[in-house]
Amino acid sequence: MKILTAAEMKQVDLLTTERHGVPSLTLMERAGQSVAGFIVKRFPNFAQRRIVVLCGKGNNGGDGFVVARLLQEMGAKPVVLLFAAAEDLQGDAATNRKRWQDASGALRVIRNSADWKSASSLVVNAEIIVDALLGTGVRGPVEGLLAEVIREVNARRPGQSVVAVDIPSGLPADTGEIPGPAVQANCTVTFTAPKAGMFLGQASNFVGDLSVSDIGSPPALVEEIGKGNLRWSESREFAQFALPRKADANKGNYGHALIVAGSVGKSGAAVLASWAALRAGAGLVTVATPADVLPIIAAHTPEIMTEPLASTSAGTISLRGLEQGRFDALLKGKRALAMGPGLSTQDETQKFVRTVVNQRSSVPLILDADGLNAFAGRAADMRKDPSPPRAPLALTPHPGEMARLVGGTAQDVQARRLDLALKSAAEWNAYVILKGHHTIVAAPSDQAFINSTGNPGMGTGGTGDVLTGMLAGLTAQFGADDWARALAFGVYLHGLAGDIAYADFAEAPLMASDLIRAIPRAYQQFYSECGRA
Repeated sequence: MKILTAAEMKQVDLLTTERHGVPSLTLMERAGQSVAGFIVKRFPNFAQRRIVVLCGKGNNGGDGFVVARLLQEMGAKPVVLLFAAAEDLQGDAATNRKRWQDASGALRVIRNSADWKSASSLVVNAEIIVDALLGTGVRGPVEGLLAEVIREVNARRPGQSVVAVDIPSGLPADTGEIPGPAVQANCTVTFTAPKAGMFLGQASNFVGDLSVSDIGSPPALVEEIGKGNLRWSESREFAQFALPRKADANKGNYGHALIVAGSVGKSGAAVLASWAALRAGAGLVTVATPADVLPIIAAHTPEIMTEPLASTSAGTISLRGLEQGRFDALLKGKRALAMGPGLSTQDETQKFVRTVVNQRSSVPLILDADGLNAFAGRAADMRKDPSPPRAPLALTPHPGEMARLVGGTAQDVQARRLDLALKSAAEWNAYVILKGHHTIVAAPSDQAFINSTGNPGMGTGGTGDVLTGMLAGLTAQFGADDWARALAFGVYLHGLAGDIAYADFAEAPLMASDLIRAIPRAYQQFYSECGRA
């Protein structure tokens, strides 16, 4: 789905009511239902937990009153703090404030610092804090009483969780710039579509885990109103990849991926990438690797084919692997090439990588890990004018690798992830997959997908090799005609497999091979969400 600005979101809400007959009060009720449902699912024994709902005077506060009322109906005992006079609320927010009071009568009004001082212990001792203070209309820095409240919320102790309603209070919906205090949420439940400012600058540090809830606006309306090129990766975005295979299909219909990977001491990277390519659905997978490590790789996954390349004395790929058209012969009949996992930074091997990249012809190329390191400080070399026309190129850097490509630090990269990914994709005429929280897939055309799946447990050795293999497997199957979407689907499926593995093992014990074993279940979930039996 498209990612919207605050003004676009306001227009979608308005047209949902005017054109599609969904009352604004119903939209508010559904918004509150989605947040309450999220809390029930996210927090076991929620009814026994101390819950505080912080409400402002606008529609965001109205959403908060719905959340409190519904949680109370389900057995919880939330405390509601209103940071305005009751008579200041208008429209749907006023209606839901009254509904809350009619249901419980418990409403504590906070008008000044003295009121807050006497009530702040409720927040300090809460286990779940629901932030419904300010919505998407914030323009400047939050000041005064609400700034004081936000600072107190952000100073919470470990074990407390903040759930932001629609957007963390104080975070501008469009720019991602933080002009003043803003709530640092553990998770955010936003409505209809994500807001652009959630992915710019340091916004992800405030948004936390992002969940997008459908409250009744037709997806076609979001597509109509949204004018930007940012898209949120969710299952419906990739429905074209959920079509059943033809009954008379064979392995040749699903492409042959060539993966150039591995070296002495790093054979596991080649195993993970090739294994993942098969699990992603490629018809055939071949690993080209130094002859010294080929037996190890060949022994692991019997379905994978192997081809030896000449080795350096260090057990890495030698330039001699390019002699007499040897590598060109390997590329014949392939529909995807992935290169980089476990190759090492040995000088001769890095020259091999640069030569392959600069001489590429017709096979889409995915460059990862040590393949990227071959262009550290010389990324512009990838942009050379294609003559003859060259195959498209995709790069999969993590923030550290991206920093080496552009010159800078990982912190610099993280501070401007989206802008940098789009700028680099245009400059290098390549697809840039900037990994991390909300992985970005940026196309040279200025389009970008923001990924919705994945978790911190995936921050372990080998998960990037798995992604490279999955991207190669999907490219082999579906080609590169709509490569940005196919690559984004690979990132989405990779994160979904990570989420399934996380559910099995939790964050700390999760290993890269757990993701590969979870790919079949990730496919099953994806198919189900797309309506495929």
